[in-house]
Amino acid sequence: MLLSDLTRQSLAALRLLVVLTVLLGVGYPVAVWGAGQAFGDRADGQPVRLEGRVVGSRLIGQHFEGDHWFHSRPSPHDYDTLASAPSNLGPLDPDLIATIGERRTEVAEREGVAEAEVPADALTGSGSGLDPHISPAYARLQVARVAGANGLAVAEVEQLVADATDGRGLGFLGEPGVNVVELNLAVASAGQGGD
Repeated sequence: MLLSDLTRQSLAALRLLVVLTVLLGVGYPVAVWGAGQAFGDRADGQPVRLEGRVVGSRLIGQHFEGDHWFHSRPSPHDYDTLASAPSNLGPLDPDLIATIGERRTEVAEREGVAEAEVPADALTGSGSGLDPHISPAYARLQVARVAGANGLAVAEVEQLVADATDGRGLGFLGEPGVNVVELNLAVASAGQGGD
């Protein structure tokens, strides 16, 4: 009698295991995936495509070099998504102060402006180190260089910046930002692109 009770309980537990495995191991992930597909590319990381090929994400910044491109914010980990984190250096840290000074000089020389005109987001990384946006002020600072390097009119590049500028969330949260990945794709489409 004891053996039959044990067998019956074991079979009930095994049936429960199979049912829960199917429901939670297969059914739930499929349902979540299906619900995500209702939101289009938002569930897939909002990929950015060029000629049908994924070249980045609208949500993650990238490092761009050369005069043909708008430059992103600095990233302490070179936009490595596995190392997403700030530098964790405090505002009085001598290394951070020195790095900001070097960046200020570099950006001012590259853009042909006084060091006082360089916006803060050109000097410091975001909290995640992956922010795809720069301020409209930093984008405007780069317009002349990018226009000249691509053989485009300054007014045309200014319009590309305006088109890539995202407003405040819900109309009042945060600050406007310019998505650098999308902006550089627009520059590539409008001009000869870069290397």
